[in-house]
Amino acid sequence: MPRLFTALEIPRDAALSLSLLRGGLPGARWIDVENYHLTLRFIGDVEGHVADEIANALDRVQRPSFSLTLSGVGAFGQKKPHAVWAGASASPDLAALQGEIERICQRLGIPADPRKFMPHVTLARLRNSSPLDVAQYLSARGNFSTLPFRIGRFVLMSSRDSVGGGPYIVEEAWSLSGTDARAASRVASASDASRIMR
Repeated sequence: MPRLFTALEIPRDAALSLSLLRGGLPGARWIDVENYHLTLRFIGDVEGHVADEIANALDRVQRPSFSLTLSGVGAFGQKKPHAVWAGASASPDLAALQGEIERICQRLGIPADPRKFMPHVTLARLRNSSPLDVAQYLSARGNFSTLPFRIGRFVLMSSRDSVGGGPYIVEEAWSLSGTDARAASRVASASDASRIMR
């Protein structure tokens, strides 16, 4: 049974910037560059028919593409750090997309994630890394930032049972429309409607 989650893929240039953060932290198991992603909603282990329902519901998401910047680094687990990550700058479009996916999941009866959404890309999972080593690693890289990049789609990904960090498989992808394309389609549908009413 696959473990599913919705995510944003990280384009190559941004992934290259993230890869420069690898190293210099004892006890870190670094995520492979091709497995970098930003999780929008963790869904978990679901049966095939539930996965189909989720995919069908996500077909209806209509959101514009948007620009995103990764900046800053942090760690999960203060006294016993278990992961380091790169953050994402505040983005109303990202928050709106994540919120819509969250509502879809809840309507389908998928339990809410108890953790507050905090957009990030996991860089490494930690085993027995000392809080001091982690603090030094983070302070040396605190000014990390990528150039802005375009988010043109979101994906439904799966991971097989593993220790974490991949491999991840894109099961399905949905385009985010450009705002110009969206305006054009509204105009087209309005003219179609007026043609039908004649």
